[in-house]
Amino acid sequence: MEDRHLLYRVVEGVGHITINREPQRNAITPEALALFHEYLDEAEKDEKVRALLVTGAGEKAFCTGAQLSGEVTTGGKDVFASYASLLNSIVSFPKPTVARVKGFCLAGGMGFMLACDIVLASDDSKFATPDVNGGLWPMMIGALRFRNVLQKKAMEMILLGERLTAQEALAMGLITRVVPASDLDGEVSKVLAILTAKSPIGMRLGKQAFYAVANLPLQEALNFLSDKIREVASTQDAREGITAFMEKRQPNFTGK
Repeated sequence: MEDRHLLYRVVEGVGHITINREPQRNAITPEALALFHEYLDEAEKDEKVRALLVTGAGEKAFCTGAQLSGEVTTGGKDVFASYASLLNSIVSFPKPTVARVKGFCLAGGMGFMLACDIVLASDDSKFATPDVNGGLWPMMIGALRFRNVLQKKAMEMILLGERLTAQEALAMGLITRVVPASDLDGEVSKVLAILTAKSPIGMRLGKQAFYAVANLPLQEALNFLSDKIREVASTQDAREGITAFMEKRQPNFTGK
């Protein structure tokens, strides 16, 4: 259904989630949030899906945040809770996630972007959380921003509400790669092809471990990770990877 606020399709092992509100600069609605949750569940359960791509329709915006309405100022508790839960679901998604950013990435849209593992942006993209300009504050987004960039740079961005260029966002650590706008789709395709060729179970266990040790003391983290590497090493994919290396061939990972 092309009139849905969010679209989902699977192409060559990649689940594509597209925010489908181009005339509204891909502003998010409660319908879009509900569909996002639904599609994440579908992509997680589908063994054919080895990576997830999040993007926005058209060339002008990735996502410009929530569609402003009375819900924002009258509580909007269910909407806020749904958004917070969605960010957590993207961060903890067991398969690698990639955000393709073209154009404006503002407010709540930055939350989606920051929740992804890898962010590729065109060199003409713009980034901001202008919430403070309207008497608001980027609450849930802040939880991710403070985990991605230095605290003072994050606070400067939040307090001033100014727009950053793609290069400025890259320098801050908000995104992982900037490419010319004309090369964006080609670069995204290359990254996704690399990800879908990796071991699904290896990446799943690795991602879980990566986030699990983020706030652990060093010795506790090392003990935890020593258990996890044994778990990864015992998989069929690990054995296949080692065998393929010895035989000088590409591995055939099955996710087991």
